[in-house]
Amino acid sequence: MENSSQPISGKALWTGRIICGLLILFLLLDSIMKIIMHPEAVKGSLNLGWPEQAIQPIGIVLLISTILYAIPRTAIIGAILLTGYLGGAISIMVRVSEPYYFPLIFGILTWVGLGLINTKLRGVFSSKS
Repeated sequence: MENSSQPISGKALWTGRIICGLLILFLLLDSIMKIIMHPEAVKGSLNLGWPEQAIQPIGIVLLISTILYAIPRTAIIGAILLTGYLGGAISIMVRVSEPYYFPLIFGILTWVGLGLINTKLRGVFSSKS
């Protein structure tokens, strides 16, 4: 992996921070609602076919993944875990014939936001040899 030495523009940096910040806030809220077994989170999960006893563990997995994503040193592993989580959400939505655009867009934004603020990640996706 090549380390990109290109500086990040201020606009790209702040756009990435805003995207990541909004994702983190939403995912924290979603995970906490699952962990505390909020009635709306329970209802939604049951409608998707999840057993009630699985809701809290799913919330804990989401919380851990989101925290890892929020910490700069572990953001890439957090993004990988969130990608898996959101891929599972897409799978569930397809299975129950519900629109899956929301987790798909969140999965894309997870990497776009991180790519805008992380020069090492940019080096991975760079077209330079």
